Amino acid sequence: MSIDTLEDLYLEQLKDIYSASQQVLDITRTMANAATDPYLTKALISGADGIQGGIIAIEKISKGHDERLEGGTCRGLEALVKEAYTHVIEKVFCENAVRDAMIIAQYQRLVHYSIAGYGYIAAFADRLELDRDIYLLKECLDVSHKDDRVMTRLAAGRTDTEIIA
Repeated sequence: MSIDTLEDLYLEQLKDIYSASQQVLDITRTMANAATDPYLTKALISGADGIQGGIIAIEKISKGHDERLEGGTCRGLEALVKEAYTHVIEKVFCENAVRDAMIIAQYQRLVHYSIAGYGYIAAFADRLELDRDIYLLKECLDVSHKDDRVMTRLAAGRTDTEIIA
């Protein structure tokens, strides 16, 4: 597909974030199963729910543009997922707290990719005056920001219940 216009780029990037979200969903569920801290497990399950919501939002947006999402694989996320799997699942940890800390680090790398993706895609939608799309994309961006803040607080040792929604 030739990318000649901002709309072409916008639709191409929707496919990228769709592929990325599917990959992040799988590894997030895997990390939730590997986590030992109950607050971290709950945060990852909540994160997976948010990612699933993002996938549904992207499908709605795509349908509104008569665009198919299949066929693309986000190579950048593919590498981050492989790294997360290597550092969380394949490594041996003597302490569960250290594995949990590694899970937080890897999950935040994944979330930061989502924040960047949703951020610029929402900006493109704004330039293209796609009001319905903007609303859905900003919701996805807000969820990603919330997940990032929760993980930062968990990394700092905060386990107060208000951080886990």
